[in-house]
Amino acid sequence: MTNEQDPIDFESVIVPHLDEAYNLAHWLMRSASEAEDVVQDAMLRALTYFRTFKGTNARAWTLKIVRNTAYTALRGRQDAGVTLPLGTDDGDEWCFPAIPDPAADPEALLARVQEHKLLETLLAQLPVMLRECIVLHELNGFSYKEIAAITDLPIGTVMSRLWRARQALVKLAAGSDR
Repeated sequence: MTNEQDPIDFESVIVPHLDEAYNLAHWLMRSASEAEDVVQDAMLRALTYFRTFKGTNARAWTLKIVRNTAYTALRGRQDAGVTLPLGTDDGDEWCFPAIPDPAADPEALLARVQEHKLLETLLAQLPVMLRECIVLHELNGFSYKEIAAITDLPIGTVMSRLWRARQALVKLAAGSDR
């Protein structure tokens, strides 16, 4: 590849995964502005190291870079003594995109919005390691093998974390009914 082709190849191979990259970054960072910073840093790293990409799974390769960048940022935030309590945000409103259904009545729409907010609240209470696995699998549709590649974990550990995350969500949901 020549240098003139790299941006075109990068754009066609990596850019289609930006929405998933932002989604993962936001769930890990719990802040829209920090997620944007993480994705920007990750895309810069991906562009810098694009020549090392083997061409096997651009989605997993991209999200692995986003994950590593997010963990670096989280460690930096921890080193600086900055923490956010679980279940809160820093003023950035973020929730699942609301796509109005013309056939749905207002009551059904309200119920769906409340379900999304509850899911967001429950996910925010999970430890990052569990949250990343559940978000990658349940919200982004990654296979166990892809999650293992992104997180550098054995498939058994991914399966275990997914099981623990689901169990924790069930307990958290049961506690939220009270």
